[in-house]
Amino acid sequence: MIRVGILGASGYMGGEALRVLLRHPEVELVWATSRTEQDAEMVHRNLYGAGVRLIHPDKITPVDVVFASLPTGNIMTMTQDLLADGAKVIDLGSDFRLKDVDQWNSVYGKTHVDPSLVAEAVYGIPELHRAKLQETRVVANPGCFSSAAIFGLAPLVQGGFADNGKLVVDGLSGTAGAGAETDTSIHHPEIGNNIVPYNVVGHRHTFEMEQELGFLTDDDVRIHFTSHYVPITRGILAVCHGFLNEPVTREELLDAYREFYDGEYFIKVYDMPRDPGAPWQHRPYPWVNAVSGTNFCHIGLDVDEERGRVVVFSVLDSVGKGGALAGVQNMNLLFGLEERIGLDFFGLHPY
Repeated sequence: MIRVGILGASGYMGGEALRVLLRHPEVELVWATSRTEQDAEMVHRNLYGAGVRLIHPDKITPVDVVFASLPTGNIMTMTQDLLADGAKVIDLGSDFRLKDVDQWNSVYGKTHVDPSLVAEAVYGIPELHRAKLQETRVVANPGCFSSAAIFGLAPLVQGGFADNGKLVVDGLSGTAGAGAETDTSIHHPEIGNNIVPYNVVGHRHTFEMEQELGFLTDDDVRIHFTSHYVPITRGILAVCHGFLNEPVTREELLDAYREFYDGEYFIKVYDMPRDPGAPWQHRPYPWVNAVSGTNFCHIGLDVDEERGRVVVFSVLDSVGKGGALAGVQNMNLLFGLEERIGLDFFGLHPY
């Protein structure tokens, strides 16, 4: 059994890790922490009766792997000690995502205290970095918007189908992405019947997208990203626009996406048949609620051949494939397990 600890289990991301790890057949949950010691159901009512007591971080003991869901800048100060105690570390936050430490300092407005761990950490997208993830001690789990956009654009970028310097991404996020702390913009009377743009330029996840997609091409990759909160709880829709270098059909691009993700169980290239009698077409494109609570990402696309534009739709759960469940997939890789273990379930319908 893999002995697991969760740092920061009282938030949405830590709580989702807790929910899935409790049912993982190869895991023994040793501890989960909160700044306030309490039963887990006090903050996660879905875990009522699970018998989990959240302890103070000062009381943690050595384990095989630590999931960290802490504010930016916290886990970097603890990781060396955790590694020395024999643990591997899966950071669900942002401390190790950007390989350029100077860029990280600028983007996050802090000074990174351990650049050596930045160099060692592997960005936690198995579909791009599987071999490296199997060997590392430190996983930098991606941001939720980053995951959706990278999955949506990777085949397009690698194949050179579009101008990689002018990729546009509109990100729509459920309010769980803001975390458990309250804010006016996600207060129900404000976000209900509303869409709230935020961090519309310079969003932190932009730099992750450019870094990871840049590894797939010799081109200079530029992502023009704008984020929005929408009145749903969990989920990401990344609407990605590319301007084609040469004419290409929708079917040709779908074939390229199928080839790129061939054998990737958790990535589904979505192509439900069109309804020829429908006055408006929606069936061929993925929906956010279909992946809620799961580790799946659904990707669909269409081509405006007259204007030379491709639009790609990438949907995933912001705390699932865009967060904690991807962390569990990475844990499976770290310990030589089949990647589906503990994650092989579909979403709810209706949700």
